[in-house]
Amino acid sequence: MQKVMPRYLDPKADLTFKKIFGQHPKLIISFLNAVMPFEKGRFIEKVEYLPSEMVPENPGRKFSIVDVRCTDNHKRQFIVEMQASWEEGFMSRLLFNAGKAYVRQLEKGQEYDLLQPVYTLAILSDNFDHITEQFYHHYKIVNVENSDEVIEGLEFVLVELTEKFKPETISDRKLMVLWLRLLKELENMKELPPEMKENEDILQAAELCEESAFTPKELAVYEKYWDMVRTEKTAINSAIKKGMAMNQKKVIENGHRVGVSVEIISTMTGLTPEEVKKIIEEINE
Repeated sequence: MQKVMPRYLDPKADLTFKKIFGQHPKLIISFLNAVMPFEKGRFIEKVEYLPSEMVPENPGRKFSIVDVRCTDNHKRQFIVEMQASWEEGFMSRLLFNAGKAYVRQLEKGQEYDLLQPVYTLAILSDNFDHITEQFYHHYKIVNVENSDEVIEGLEFVLVELTEKFKPETISDRKLMVLWLRLLKELENMKELPPEMKENEDILQAAELCEESAFTPKELAVYEKYWDMVRTEKTAINSAIKKGMAMNQKKVIENGHRVGVSVEIISTMTGLTPEEVKKIIEEINE
């Protein structure tokens, strides 16, 4: 009898992301130790999921978020916010959420030295940086004249799981590569590769994403999540195209007014001469 291979759901969806990292402390510890930019010899030993009153109240938090308080091997505590979706205004929301998580640690009258650092980790399926080929971005509050001077409190790690992420070029962080490959590639895998099966945490995370592990109601929630993501991306792309079209029309109008040829306007706008002529006719009507 032919072996039936499991179908995997995308780990970056709200339902699966929270099932892996929001319910299994061992898995989130493994993941964070692999991905976070900790100095050598430092690692997370324990995590505690934050109670709802500690999570920032923000109606814009529509997609995958897990918030944990971590304790490292030096008994230092800090908070990690995990997100898994890029959306319009993301960078502003990133700062907003981290800032809220930071200030809400204190109750009225408590001393500031009780505040613990907040790290934000965002795993993104889209590029936000269109300048460099880096897929891993680590931000701190630093002195612009001396980057060794750091104000501790807020740090941000953004990981672009796009074509920028090239596992074959990374040799010094093997566990990070496995986790990121799982998040990026699992949905399209017919079978887990040997290196993933050999890692107990990676294997468990994959098994949690098997379609057969979800109820029909949960699968409906999963599909609804991706419908929301597609709808939002369509709206954003439509707005961008509309803005581009308006800019092109303005260039054509201005160029035509001062006597620039159709051929030059075509080169400037990327439109064909026929498209330029049609827009000029519409302008003249």
